[in-house]
Amino acid sequence: MKQFENVTVELEGNSYFDGAVTSRTVNFADGSKKTLGFMLPGEYEFGTAAAELMEITSGQLDVKLPDSDTWTAIKGGESFDIPSDSKFQVKVKSITDYCCSYL
Repeated sequence: MKQFENVTVELEGNSYFDGAVTSRTVNFADGSKKTLGFMLPGEYEFGTAAAELMEITSGQLDVKLPDSDTWTAIKGGESFDIPSDSKFQVKVKSITDYCCSYL
């Protein structure tokens, strides 16, 4: 999907890690939401409340998912799932755009 239709976008953005990771919330008519953002190169740890699907639209990172000891390379066009109430780590290799869907 290259674009969303019939949505509202929250004007106030989300900023993490001193602005190295940012996102905007997109609300859909059915009540679902996604966040669109980017990450600058660096290492970050995130926590989840709800399960998430993280789609990488461009860029490259390594991800270490909960209950895993290994890092997995992810690039633009690929995605990964994160369970609810968990933490995951990323090592962002290049500026990376993402779309996060809350499941």
